[in-house]
Amino acid sequence: MPMNSVNTNTSAMIALQSLNKTNDALAASQKRVSTGYRVADAKDDGAAFAVAQSVRADIAGLTSANEQMGGTKGVLDTTMAGLTKISTAMADMKTVLVKLADETLSTDQRTQYQTQYTSLRAQMQNFVSDAVYNSRTLLSTATASGGGNIATTRNETGTTYSLSAVDGSTNLIVATVPTSAAAAQAALGSSGDFATKMASINTALNTFGNDSKYLDSQIAYNKEKIDSLDSGIGALVDADLAKEAARSQALQIRQQLGTQALGMANQSPQSLLSLFKG
Repeated sequence: MPMNSVNTNTSAMIALQSLNKTNDALAASQKRVSTGYRVADAKDDGAAFAVAQSVRADIAGLTSANEQMGGTKGVLDTTMAGLTKISTAMADMKTVLVKLADETLSTDQRTQYQTQYTSLRAQMQNFVSDAVYNSRTLLSTATASGGGNIATTRNETGTTYSLSAVDGSTNLIVATVPTSAAAAQAALGSSGDFATKMASINTALNTFGNDSKYLDSQIAYNKEKIDSLDSGIGALVDADLAKEAARSQALQIRQQLGTQALGMANQSPQSLLSLFKG
């Protein structure tokens, strides 16, 4: 049988302890509801929070890698656009070269075709020099002018993917205008200047096309990996909001009852003192 004492209110102490536990549980539940996390910080679950932070760092790294590859894609797309224009100009160039290879041309006709050839060559040179994105180009190997190979970060560990630049001015641009039919015929030969430059352009288109396809695939893979990591974090630290809302309501009722119980317990000593006064 509980002892009635004017010095120690045991009932009140028990009621207060129970109320404090309820308040702590309610605070934890409301924290989960307000943050959406079962583990919002290291105090909730140190091990789970540490794992979640590590995964979040990986997500941040993958996001950053995609941003860097996006910039590289800009350089690559600009390069591809320039190469495509050069390739198209080469088709026009061959038309002119075939005419220049004709020995029956008059002097005036040859001059006109040579002027056309020179104009096309100047356009190709412009395509090479203008293929620049954010001060970088893959159609030049001169680092002083923003050219040279590019190594772009491709994942969260900092692993890189390399793109090799080409010397556009030397390897992609045909030589100066042929001064004779024989020179034009030589340029059109299987080992001539035109054939050699056309092969270099096609190789560059193939190489950079494969690079572009790879970067697209890597960016898409990184996005899918980010989604998977997000899902894993959710399973680890996210709160079940429906469950927490129901628990919070139940704890609020317990809190009210606990407050009432504490109030009743605190009335007991006063009732006992009234006996002495009576």
